[in-house]
Amino acid sequence: MVKNFFDLTGKVALVTGASRGLGQYFGRALALAGADLIVTARKKEDTEPFVREIRDLGRRATGLSLDVRDEVSIRQMADDAQAAFGQIDILVNNAGCNVRKPSSEVTWDDWNKVLDTNLRGTFFVAQQVARHMIPRQRGRIINIGSVTAVFGYAGLGPYCASRGGVKQLTMSLADEWGKHGVTVNCLAPGWFKTDQNKVLYDNEKWLAYIKDRIPLKRPGKANDLDGAVVFLASDASEYITGQTLLVDGGISTGATKATVD
Repeated sequence: MVKNFFDLTGKVALVTGASRGLGQYFGRALALAGADLIVTARKKEDTEPFVREIRDLGRRATGLSLDVRDEVSIRQMADDAQAAFGQIDILVNNAGCNVRKPSSEVTWDDWNKVLDTNLRGTFFVAQQVARHMIPRQRGRIINIGSVTAVFGYAGLGPYCASRGGVKQLTMSLADEWGKHGVTVNCLAPGWFKTDQNKVLYDNEKWLAYIKDRIPLKRPGKANDLDGAVVFLASDASEYITGQTLLVDGGISTGATKATVD
């Protein structure tokens, strides 16, 4: 009998920032592949609708509060997640934020908010969850990055810096924790509609512009991320670590404007 390398039955996945947007895309895909789910948001009550949805799929699920800018909150969340189901097999390190403005207008507080959330928070969540993975000599950590880790955009200075940092951080943690059976990879989406960027999608001129730059000629859809997150969480990626997987329709090739039909 051929093994199903993508089956997550019996695994427990922790997804941060899962009260909406990409966090729910990731959590739903993992649950459909068989995983039980722990989801976090700054307010635990914000996780409840998604927890009910996952339970309706026949999976165990629970919600926890987490502020990734607060060290005590991160430590408490990791311990509570471990206690909830007795193990953490998969971490999807998704919580993040953005400040969209010209670099000349970025404030000290803007910079700290984005870097503290997207980079410092990603590191310390991974650190605390790894404390529970390392003794078991197994774990999958998936840091959520962005195409901006390899492809710059005007007006996104702090965000691009934070996502570039996540890419480099992923490689460092992979090198350090590989001996403990913990893989660390970065999943980097391109343009997907979320609460953070939905105002852009209401601008027809911008939407036409971005479609023209994407070789596949459309922004991402929710299920375009399903295969990637399940792959990185599963036995199919057993020998892959320290890598950044771009799911971006090809926009990071940067070559669209240079081609002639």
